[in-house]
Amino acid sequence: MLFKNKHIKKYSYQILGLFASVRGYTLLTIIVAQYLSARYIFAPQHTWNQILFDQKLFMLVLATSFAIAGGYLINNFYDAEKDQINRPHKYFLENRVSASFQLLCYGIMNFCSLVLSVIVSLRTLPFFGIYIFGLWLYSHLLKKQFWASNVFAVLLAVTPFFAITLYLKNFSSIVFYHGAFLFLVVLIRDLIKDLENFKGDWVREYKTIAVVFGETTTKKVITFLALLTFIPIQLLLNQKEVLGTMWYYFLIAIPFLLLIVLILWKSPCQKTYLWLHNLLKLLIVTGILSIVLIRFPL
Repeated sequence: MLFKNKHIKKYSYQILGLFASVRGYTLLTIIVAQYLSARYIFAPQHTWNQILFDQKLFMLVLATSFAIAGGYLINNFYDAEKDQINRPHKYFLENRVSASFQLLCYGIMNFCSLVLSVIVSLRTLPFFGIYIFGLWLYSHLLKKQFWASNVFAVLLAVTPFFAITLYLKNFSSIVFYHGAFLFLVVLIRDLIKDLENFKGDWVREYKTIAVVFGETTTKKVITFLALLTFIPIQLLLNQKEVLGTMWYYFLIAIPFLLLIVLILWKSPCQKTYLWLHNLLKLLIVTGILSIVLIRFPL
């Protein structure tokens, strides 16, 4: 009985470790975000039944989820030593899954992603092939390079939504305003994450902006990007009739970002960077949930 309990405990830790490795909670958030954006931003003329029972859209969302999960696995594989320094608790949990098993799952997930993309259309195969290669290239090489790591990471983060845009063939200006806002907020979060992970990046010789130019310059770049974010926010605020009640989200985002910048300059410590990182996550998740508000007119 004791032997059986030990095995159950061991496998439970491995399942939990694999879930953490593929960022299961993040994948669920991305899936919800893709469906909400498909319904209210990319194809507002469609009903929920049309969106939810669109088999090709479902396979497209599933293909991106498998590709992203594989990307997280290969990223963990290359970042293991750095995570031991920056995030020891996260490393302890994810290390319950052996490197060989992570690589096996990485291969399976990429294979599933490519098969699903072919089912959608042969034309989507090159798109997903390039996306999967980009995720590997980022983890293996670009993550250690100056500036390219941040820009490339953000491009990979918004690519799943670009795939939905291409499928639903919506290239209206408001879609690009949303995209620009998301791109800048995620980029700000990525730079704050570099400040948070400075020690591990410096030890592992990652050429991030924080390591190359230092803390002060990185903060100046973040401040500039926060101010730049006000451009797509203003363009979105001008679309009052289209945004509906979501208009208030972008209105609140202005003082929220200013508060982020203020805290960034006032309290320079690792714990603060972690808080700011989580606050920006909250802004992104709140934005995803706020998409539903488009259906309610002002």
